[in-house]
Formats: sequence, structure tokens, C-alpha cells
Amino acid sequence: MANIITIESKSSQDATASQPAASQSPAHELQVTPNAVKRIRAILAKENISPEEGGLRLGVKGGGCSGLSYSIGFDSHPRERDRIFTFDGVRVFIDPKSFVFLHGMTLDYEETLIRQGFNFINPNSTKSCGCGSSFSV
Repeated sequence: MANIITIESKSSQDATASQPAASQSPAHELQVTPNAVKRIRAILAKENISPEEGGLRLGVKGGGCSGLSYSIGFDSHPRERDRIFTFDGVRVFIDPKSFVFLHGMTLDYEETLIRQGFNFINPNSTKSCGCGSSFSV
């Protein structure tokens, strides 16, 4: 499976986040669509990562044509300073430095005959490169 990451500058209201203690986080912090939750859950199962302990890690790193690139992976445990969001039993971890660039973002998953992959819909992105793998704020 090849994951393709695309970057857009529009926002969506498809999911809400909650902290592990079941307190509601403001919806503007992070959103994950039902399609993305379903795909994350399937990958966690395939990687033998418990959803109660592990989750999806989203991040931002320097590099790419426009200056910043998204990173996506899976961790078996959150790190000490991570922000932890829960969407329908699936956890998402974001480190504090990356959260500066990812707050307000929606993570979606698209699967069509032409492409499949996660889409980062980030209202903080002011421009992205032609290949769609980096952005700037």
C-alpha cells in the first residue's frame, strides 16, 4: 500500500477530538474524519499495536520544496509531552512543536481507483509545493 499525502488549505468539520480523560477538546484543535479513523484502526491492527496504548503519530519536520513536510507514523506509546486526541477509540499523538503547525487541521483518508492516502487539510498552510509533499505557513 502506498500512502500519498496531499496538502490542502480548506477546513472540514467531520470529527471532534477528546482527551483520554473523556474531556472534550475544542473542535478547532484537530479533526480526524471517519474514513481516516477506519484506516488508522486497520493499520494499527495490522501492525499489532494496541489502540488502548498506541496510536497514530502526526508531525511536522523541516524540509521539502516549501520548507515544511508532514510526517506520519505509528507509535506503541505516546511520548511524555505529546498532545493526545481520541477519535472513536483511535488515538492521535502530536508533539508540542508540531502542534503549532497542525492545530485546526483535519486528517482525512481517500481511497479511489486513482489514489489512496491520507490528506492533510491544514488551514495554517499558506502555500504548498507542486508535488504536494511540503508546505509553508
